[in-house]
Amino acid sequence: MLNIVLFGGPGAGKGTQALLLTEKFGLMHLSTGDMLRKEIASGSELGKIAGEIISNGELAPDELVIDMIREHIGQHPEAKGFIFDGFPRTQAQALALDKLLEEKDVQITAMVALDVSVDELTTRLLKRGEVSGRADDQSIDVIHNRIEVYHQKTEPIIDYYRAQEKYHPVDGLGSIEEIFNRLKQVILTLKPHAFQHSVQNYII
Repeated sequence: MLNIVLFGGPGAGKGTQALLLTEKFGLMHLSTGDMLRKEIASGSELGKIAGEIISNGELAPDELVIDMIREHIGQHPEAKGFIFDGFPRTQAQALALDKLLEEKDVQITAMVALDVSVDELTTRLLKRGEVSGRADDQSIDVIHNRIEVYHQKTEPIIDYYRAQEKYHPVDGLGSIEEIFNRLKQVILTLKPHAFQHSVQNYII
């Protein structure tokens, strides 16, 4: 089973690349951001809590996010593997994910991290805000807070996966296709047993 943590700061392009990788390798895409925004749009109690937190650029509570991931994994027992987009975002979440996967006798194959500068992240988020209308992408103060929260709480989990020899940084600048090709090449170099089929079955 191929389980990839697609990592990077807010605005690094994780969502776009996750969709391409999902299609390429036949994986299931799990985006905690999409899950939370769906709850917010539905007006649920969970959505109300998440909406207030996200609007300030903060992270959703670990327990809430872990429960969502556990539920979605359980709903797809047939999956060949998962692309985790926006999760884990804290070391507690990384530990919980490892424990959850161990219960299913699988593990994270690799963390593939998009390396993008703070200035570039800020520019991308502001541009995305103009198109998407997302409030958290339109306020420079919220954006700066999101990036600061990322540096303080999320970036340290790089060391967690580096210690397991699963950390793979990738240049996050360039066209969507260029970045996708870099990510694809990294995944194709992973141990063959991570795949349901041999690496040769995938078109490079």
